[in-house]
Amino acid sequence: MQRIRLRYTKRGRLRFTSHRDFQRAFERALRRAEVPMAYSAGFTPHPKVSYANAAPTGTGSEAEFLEIALAEKRDPETLRLLLDQALPDGLDITDAVEARTSALADRLTGSVWEMRLDGVALDTAGQAVAAFLAAGAVEVQRKTKSGVRTFDARAAVADLQAVRPASDRPGGVPCAILRLVVRHVTPAVRPDDVLSGLHAVADLAPPVAASVTRLAQGLFDEESGTVTDPLAPDREAAPAAITVAAGTASP
Repeated sequence: MQRIRLRYTKRGRLRFTSHRDFQRAFERALRRAEVPMAYSAGFTPHPKVSYANAAPTGTGSEAEFLEIALAEKRDPETLRLLLDQALPDGLDITDAVEARTSALADRLTGSVWEMRLDGVALDTAGQAVAAFLAAGAVEVQRKTKSGVRTFDARAAVADLQAVRPASDRPGGVPCAILRLVVRHVTPAVRPDDVLSGLHAVADLAPPVAASVTRLAQGLFDEESGTVTDPLAPDREAAPAAITVAAGTASP
């Protein structure tokens, strides 16, 4: 059985696709592309697909990940192209590698997010960010199935910056971009929790809903404060595996 790890996106209007909607679309793409999937055992077999840390509905993403198990060996790049063609524009398969290392979920410990705040001046956003980072703790509330839960949104935030957008908004409308690096903790701290925290400490209240996009997801490096590519170890292991096999076959 071969395992393939895929990176995919949620762009444009498809950022409003729920995780369940994506699952249905992806399983249809598997059938259209005639991927030789491995199936679970039991009375209701289903294709072996493992999803990891999906972004919330309504947020865009350049770095979603999943893993599939195949009954027959396939070239990862050929498989990527077939699946990408079978999915709608906006749900794009951007990378594929053969799994050669430990569980993918173990390497998804941090995310980099971008939040676009239309109608918020850069100075105002910068002051709110400074107040948030200076706070020892920032308690926010979130509704859950079991009721309202209170937790600290500050502890998970490794970095938060307010930056100027690449291009000015038409009509001189102010706009600020927040770049956020967050550790994956329990309970998960999401970008909307950080926005709630900014409102709590600095009364920051964007006049329109923020546009949120996950730029990267992977292993969080405590020393550098960066998030690394979770598929890199699989790529690095591939040449080593080939070399070992060749060496074993040598007389």
